[in-house]
Amino acid sequence: MTPMTPGASMKKGIVISNKTVAFIVNGGRDSAMGFRARDFAARISKYDIHIAYRTDSKIRSILSFFNFLVRLRPTATYVFDVSYSGILSAGFYRLVFGNCLIVETGDAITELVRSSGSRGIPGVWLTQFLENTAFWIADRVVVRGTFHQELLARQGIGADVIQDGVDTGKFALADAGKLRKEHGLEGVLTIGLLGSSIWSEKLQMCYGWELVETIGLLADSGGEGNMVRGIKGIMIGGGSGILRLKARCRELGIEDRIIFLDFIPYEQLPRYLSLINVCLSTQTNDLVGQVRTTGKLPLYLAAGRYILASDVGEAARVLEPEMLVPYDDVKDEQYPQKLAERIRTILSHPEILDQAEANIALAKKHFDYSVLAERANRVIEAAIKARGEQR
Repeated sequence: MTPMTPGASMKKGIVISNKTVAFIVNGGRDSAMGFRARDFAARISKYDIHIAYRTDSKIRSILSFFNFLVRLRPTATYVFDVSYSGILSAGFYRLVFGNCLIVETGDAITELVRSSGSRGIPGVWLTQFLENTAFWIADRVVVRGTFHQELLARQGIGADVIQDGVDTGKFALADAGKLRKEHGLEGVLTIGLLGSSIWSEKLQMCYGWELVETIGLLADSGGEGNMVRGIKGIMIGGGSGILRLKARCRELGIEDRIIFLDFIPYEQLPRYLSLINVCLSTQTNDLVGQVRTTGKLPLYLAAGRYILASDVGEAARVLEPEMLVPYDDVKDEQYPQKLAERIRTILSHPEILDQAEANIALAKKHFDYSVLAERANRVIEAAIKARGEQR
């Protein structure tokens, strides 16, 4: 793994100063956290920031991260997301060398593991230990959702909020005319979403299930042939759930109604998001969903898309009421019906979609990295200052 700096590779013989900050990314260079770290680093000029990314091997990543920190000797370490590789290496380095540690998380990870049922009881215990250790050893905690901050405050843990973000300049309205023509979407109302779809055996659902069920409901609507011909779904992303979603499409007889685009590189997302007239942003109405912003919401806003979001988490705080849809419990079986009703309203009153352009201003106000990086800068500065005073 090669440590990276903004605009240059890290060189041997680094001069150590109180301006040196290490970013530890629990993900690859092209992961969402990789982009977030670089967007922060590019806008924080006060510190000499160096970035390291996780490899596919946990053990190798732990050793590589720790070696990176020993060579760099940073005044502060900022860990993006709570995972074994980043927390164990950065935490051990802090204990040995006494620098300050900032830990950022976008999920209530123990609840996420418990809800998915993917790791069993031992996995839940280990995740709880990891999460508790991260909060205990950190000088400062950063969360990406306001409700998460409130939740931790009730547990006696102070946290700063720095939401998921977007470079609004890169996600300005893109012309997707040629792309719509290539996919046969001219004159079609498109509903879609972006993200990895992982099948949960416990919940019998995956990301994108509501899109398929909603299109299925609209296709089953009697006496609305003209409407049906004018609607298509778009799913951007891969994962184990895609085959399940395609199988469900075959069951409903809507294979020709949903386009599965698989993974799209981040740099091309603005153009592909412009294919979608109505973006779905769905979070479960439990602790897992309530603490989230989700990285997709800022992207949808910055791309000027109309959004139908579950009335949960950060979306409930920033979107207009007409873009929020009530969602009950973990899997709301009635949610597709609620979405279908909203889509029918849009079809009857297409001028509703004109409201989407105002979402760009929301993205700039709440989620632009120029705003979020300034918050990150203040958090780093406060952590370094507090650590210095303790000495």
